[in-house]
Parts: sequence; structure tokens; C-alpha cells
Amino acid sequence: MFETAELGHKIDKEAFAAELPALRTALLDAQFELLKSKKFQVILLIGGVDGAGKGETVHALSEWLDPRHIEVHGVGAPTDEDCARPDMWRFWRVLPPRGKIGIFFGSWYTAPIVGRVLETETQAAFDQHLESINRFERMLADEGALVLKFWFHLSKKAQKKRLEKLEDDPRTRWRVTKQDWKNFKKYDHFKEVSARALRETNMAHAPWIVVEGQDERYRSLTVGKTILAALQARLATQGPATAPSAPAPVPAVDHINILDQVDLTEKTDKATYEARLEEAQGKLSTLLRRPEFKSRSLILAFEGWDAAGKGGAIRRVTAALDPRSYEITAVAAPTEEERLQPYLWRFWRKLPGHGRVGIFDRTWYGRVMVERVEGFCKETDWLRAYSEINDFEEQLVKSGAIVCKFFLHLSAEEQLRRFEERQGSDFKRFKITDEDWRNREKWPQYVQSVCDLVDRTSTEIAPWTLVSAEDKYTGRLQVLETIAKRLQQALGK
Repeated sequence: MFETAELGHKIDKEAFAAELPALRTALLDAQFELLKSKKFQVILLIGGVDGAGKGETVHALSEWLDPRHIEVHGVGAPTDEDCARPDMWRFWRVLPPRGKIGIFFGSWYTAPIVGRVLETETQAAFDQHLESINRFERMLADEGALVLKFWFHLSKKAQKKRLEKLEDDPRTRWRVTKQDWKNFKKYDHFKEVSARALRETNMAHAPWIVVEGQDERYRSLTVGKTILAALQARLATQGPATAPSAPAPVPAVDHINILDQVDLTEKTDKATYEARLEEAQGKLSTLLRRPEFKSRSLILAFEGWDAAGKGGAIRRVTAALDPRSYEITAVAAPTEEERLQPYLWRFWRKLPGHGRVGIFDRTWYGRVMVERVEGFCKETDWLRAYSEINDFEEQLVKSGAIVCKFFLHLSAEEQLRRFEERQGSDFKRFKITDEDWRNREKWPQYVQSVCDLVDRTSTEIAPWTLVSAEDKYTGRLQVLETIAKRLQQALGK
């Protein structure tokens, strides 16, 4: 895979000087057209062997482009904060918005490659890691990002010569570490593992560009021209072509659906409610103080019909929690900042660390409900969202999160009664909006969207709980008791 990057490519000084001014001008023009249009973001990955010029290339790009609109991220070992969340959390947090360029010096490839070389990661785990990366980059491309991945290569002989040269010069000696020489001893294994990683993840939507790193002028021109060509081509189009990644849901021909199976007749009297509520809250509080929870997190996702009692259920949950241990995220329409990022970005930012509870009042399921029904996104977007959400939740669970998802269901008649009650109350009137009334007119479409999301995203690791919310006492108890049960199962007896 690296044969053509060991041929001794070179550009002489005169040719480089002749080409550079026009290249820099064109790159700046393309950068400012990107900034003005905000059509997409550019994600550049800089990886490769030690001493192959990765750092120099990052410096060159920062000099050639307007640095105000570039975000450079040097990826080192994960911090304690990073380790308390899914592996990809630290990369999601720093994705560039549309209109800007993000340069990752080191990336999501670093840990799996190093882990495989040092044999702290099995071959099977390595391959699974690469599959996960492919899904992540596919999602970035589907969201419109331009992803370019550069791998800087040196032959074994050239790398040794390069490291010795850097070490002999007092001005660059600091750039060569003991770890670099340790890595050099494993050169052949690094090359083998890296070749597999590049081969398995070299996709049209996120291609690898292998660059010989021996000659500074050659590698700089290669990278600059590649970025320019890709930028100009994307700016000249309407965006990446996307096709549905999953078949559209088909409604049952007999019109029976999963929501019809929720028993809305169940009632709980006040005395029973208060006794069970106190017991459930006490159990929840006790479970969250167990030592085992320090290496876990709890994520509570609430969806449901307007006026179904999500807020009331959340308040009964938080009454059992230490106020310092949780955060409630109320999800509304995305802000301007959030619209410039991939859809799931705003949820990744809010993930709780170990020992904490994250409560989402409305969730990432908005794409397959509100956005689908109201036409706020394309069909291709909400169809692929099911698999992206499943992948997201799988990463949460792998990192130690206990995920509880609730849909609070009630009848259209009970919802109407609560709407009218809210309108007639001075201190509840703020809870009812024109949008709530409009949504009622699309009740059948929302029912179908809920049934489809349960069908496609109720998994063994993150199942949906359909809550009977016709009676508020019954609904609140079901939420609390389900959380306590899931926690006890996860933490052990």
C-alpha cells in the first residue's frame, strides 16, 4: 500500500517557488468562499510515521490559510474527563462547524493503531474499531462534511535517517523522543497495522491520501493541491449525493400498532402512589450511592405526547438525586450554532461522566419524530438516523452508561382534556402553545413515527419503555420503578 510513497519524490526549489503563490491565493479564495457559504465543514486528518513531516505540514497549512477560520487539534492521550465518556466524545466536542476547517493532528485512528501494535487490542477488537470509524465517517459525509485523511509515510531507512538528522540539530532535537525510537523498533509492525487500517477505511466519502514525507516541498504541494481540488469541487456542487441507507417503514396493513398495546386503563390511588413513590425514590437514591456506580453513568431519555407528564416524571426522579450529581437538558429547536454541526453533536456535548446522571427532556429522537413528520429534514436524513442513533447508544453503553428510554403515552382525548385545563389556568397557560394544537392535527403521523422508532431502536442494550401516562400517578411510578430495576440489574445485587 505504501510502495509509491517510497520512490523518493522531490520538488526542486525553483518549481516550488513558482507554484506556491498561486496555490496559496487559490486556497485562500476557496477558504473564504467556504466561510461565506457555510455549505459544509472540512475535516483534515494528519497521520503517519514519526518524522514524516506531519507537524511541518500543519504549520504550513496554518500559514497558507487564514488561521482565524481554522481549528487545529493536537490529539494526545485521553484525559480523565475523556475516559469517563465514550471514546469518540472528545472528537465530537471539537468538530468544526460548517464554513470552517478542522485539522486533527492525530485522530480517532491513533488509539486503535497503537493499541494493536502494542497488542493491548486484539485483532477482532481492532477490526470492530475500524468498522465503527467507517460508520462515523459515513455519518460525517452524509451530514455534508468534506473529510480528507492524509497519511505521511517514510521507508524504514528514510525514517531512521530523518530521526537522526532531527536529533543531531540542537534546534530540532526536542522533537525526537525516546518513544519515537521505541516506535522505530516496531516499524514493520506499525507499517503492517497501519496498512490494514488504511485499506479498511479508504472510502470515496473519506479517502486516504498517502504522501511521501521525505521532501518538504513535495509533501507540502501534494497536500495543498489535494485540499484545493477537493474544496473547489465541493463548492461547485450542491452537496454530496445521498441515498436512503435503510428501507422506509411499512405500516401494518391491519392498522394494529405497538401503542395500542399500552394499557391506559390502569389507575393508582393516592395512598398507594405515595407509598410506592417513597419506596422507589429511596431505592433509586441508594443505588446511585453504591461504589459500583462511580464507574458508570445513567442516561434518562424522555419522549412522549405533549402534556403527557414528562416534566412531572422528571421532577419525581430528581427529588431522589443529589442536586450536584445530575444535569437536565431540555431539548428545543436547534440553535444557529447547532445547525452548523452534525445532528447528534448537541447531544454528544451533554453526555454525563462516570458517577453522574444525564436527563434529557426530549432527545435525539426528534429527527425521526418531529423533523420527520413536520418535514424539517429530508427522508434520507431520518431514514439513516435510526442506525446512527443505535450506533450512538451502543457507544454509550460500551462506555459504562445505563440508558433508560421512556415514551409517555396517553389517549388523544386525555391530551385534549389536559390542554383545555392548561388554557384555563393562569399558572399553567405558558405550557400550551399554538404548536401543541397543530401537532394534535397530525396525531396519526406521529403515532406511526413512534411505532417505527420503537421497531428500529428498541435494542437489548437500550430498550424503550412505553409508559401508561393516562393516569399521572401510574406513569410516574412506572418511570421510577423501571429506572431502579435497570440500575439494580446493571450494578448487581
